[in-house]
Amino acid sequence: MARRCVVTGKGVQVGHNVSHANNKTKRRFLPNLQQVSVLSDVLGPLRLRLSAAALRTIEHKGGIDALLRDTPSREMSPEIQRLKRRSDKATAKKAG
Repeated sequence: MARRCVVTGKGVQVGHNVSHANNKTKRRFLPNLQQVSVLSDVLGPLRLRLSAAALRTIEHKGGIDALLRDTPSREMSPEIQRLKRRSDKATAKKAG
């Protein structure tokens, strides 16, 4: 499983550990990913691997349903685009 957030796209970055003598060794900066269960009104509970920043974004937008509805598809990762299509179909089925 990739170390990448499905909402924000945050992933692993690389850099250096720098000693007092200015010796540089490679290191990795890992994103703060959490395996969380997000409750959707339309789809029910969803298990996603999200960064802490994505959790705050979802809360700020008013939930996962509002995030899927208000964000353009071109700005989403392929996994979230599939989730948005599932949400749209379920909403249409529920309304129609």
